[in-house]
Amino acid sequence: MVRPEGWLRSGRYGEGMTDTPLLLAGDFATPSTADWEVEVLKVLNRRRPEGTELTVEQAMARLRTTTADGLRIEPLYTESDIPLGHPGVMPFTRGTMTKTSPGTGWDVRQLHEDPDVAYTKAQILADLERGATSVWLRLGPDAIAPSDLAALLDDVDPDLAPISVSSIDDQLAAAKALAAYFTAKGAHHAAGNFGLDALASAARTGAAADLGPQAEWVAKALAEFPGVRALTVDALPYDDAGAGDVDQLAFAIATGVAYLRDLEAAGISPDKAFGQLVFRVSANTDQFTTIARLRALRRLWARVGEVSGVPANARGAVQHAVTSWRMVTRDDPWVNLLRGTIATFAAAVGGAEIVTTLPFDTAWGLPNEVSRRLARNTQLVAAEESNIGRVTDPAGGSWYVEQLTDQLANKAWATFVEIEAAGGMVAALSSGLVADKIAGVSTERAKRLATRKLPLTGVSMFPKADEEPVTAKPRPAAPARAGLAPHRDAEIFEALRDRAAAAASKPEVFLACLGSRRDFGGRETFTAALLGVGGIVTPSSEGGTPEEIAAKASAAGAKFVILCSSAKVYADQAMPVARALKASGVGTVYIAGRKKETGAADVDDVIDGEVFDGMDVVAFLGEAMDRMGVAK
Repeated sequence: MVRPEGWLRSGRYGEGMTDTPLLLAGDFATPSTADWEVEVLKVLNRRRPEGTELTVEQAMARLRTTTADGLRIEPLYTESDIPLGHPGVMPFTRGTMTKTSPGTGWDVRQLHEDPDVAYTKAQILADLERGATSVWLRLGPDAIAPSDLAALLDDVDPDLAPISVSSIDDQLAAAKALAAYFTAKGAHHAAGNFGLDALASAARTGAAADLGPQAEWVAKALAEFPGVRALTVDALPYDDAGAGDVDQLAFAIATGVAYLRDLEAAGISPDKAFGQLVFRVSANTDQFTTIARLRALRRLWARVGEVSGVPANARGAVQHAVTSWRMVTRDDPWVNLLRGTIATFAAAVGGAEIVTTLPFDTAWGLPNEVSRRLARNTQLVAAEESNIGRVTDPAGGSWYVEQLTDQLANKAWATFVEIEAAGGMVAALSSGLVADKIAGVSTERAKRLATRKLPLTGVSMFPKADEEPVTAKPRPAAPARAGLAPHRDAEIFEALRDRAAAAASKPEVFLACLGSRRDFGGRETFTAALLGVGGIVTPSSEGGTPEEIAAKASAAGAKFVILCSSAKVYADQAMPVARALKASGVGTVYIAGRKKETGAADVDDVIDGEVFDGMDVVAFLGEAMDRMGVAK
């Protein structure tokens, strides 16, 4: 046996050397699924009374989770028969191998939408000089004027930096402005996107989708601008409105198919049409689902190309991933830096050819130099210091990611088939089918947000009481739009904070802490943080007789009191204290925990409610403010 230099042997260096190699895991038997289940049952049944132990099926049900849109996440994944395949070939699950930027592995694309020409021009140059590799301009009445595009890009070489435009209200004006700029510059090797996406515009504005001009612009791009793609399939309107991962995939594929049909009717073959599309997709903090969704989209689109007769090497979907606007929070906005980092990582690992990271202060208004720099450097650090772009499909082969990709692809294809049966994406959007599907997922997500099963750091969990607002330039007023309404996940909690802030004086809930700190400490901390979610302050008392506690609450002007302690203390003190509080004029008394911990038969007559983990926090805080007379 030939051993390499440095072969590890037992014993101290130079003494007692042997030829026995150090086996880190070689002496352990390979565990089976049954072995793992035995260990799981030991943990879950540790404190359960004899005769009430969970079965394996019951234990797995407790460990299994389901996402808002019905994806089933198992507690353990093992090897499956899903073929792994190779990057750059059918079905392109593992990536298209299209390296849009040799330095980073993907195109670092910054978004610009500030109508101030001088400022935006300076920011475009700063981005390109400091690491960004392309430019994305949003044009429209609430963004950049199409007539200003040429001035903004006057110092940009379009043969070096790809330029893409988008618009909600007037995509034709945006496309014309970019085409005119390319022509004036003589940009024969220009790259980018004209941003035509009739269905995305219809989804945002509520107007009927007009696909008519798209074929003309595809023909124009093919003839005059071979490096520019004419069309975008933008899934962001659906993500902004609350769509889940499955529906976003299905809507994107259904939109792409609608465009293929329209172009084919105009005489443009599917193989040429495939090269004219870019998919714009969201990336969020659920990193594994984001990775799997990008992988699944390529697989699904490759299947569309296969049945459309597109050559095998041209079936890969080019994806522009944008960190989700819906996940951005207004309160404690610095946490958005972490959200953006996770989403950027997921987009890169998922194989997106183009990535845009939204600045952390997006919810406050238009970004400034600092927030733009942080957004740009999030990508540059990931690419140039973490070297994520040097590895193709690093998640490939993970049993969890492969099965999640497969599940997403299958569920999305079933939804796509449903949309096709309803007449296609144009009909599904106009009939309300798309809105209905989004509403179903949004309702379920709202429940999880309200109960904090989907926690929002700095907003629904660990709120910062002394937070200073961010200063940001206000966005221009947007025209009225009747399409899918965008909503950020944090809005329901931000509305509670706004209600409290608008009150003449900060609303207060008095915490009556019974016993010693070791009795009440945990529940006091939990309750104070929960009330802080709504901007409610929490004066408190520690220990004392029922009469002393009632006197302190009365002196504080308390209208609403929550008892905090352990079950043992509650059994002796909760009811006498609650009665004393009510006798002193306190209108509402709650208990941190469960009423049954008091052991009193008449507890419902004295204690009005409970505060506990898993409760509907939004409903509770709204009701608490109602009881305290805080105006809505």
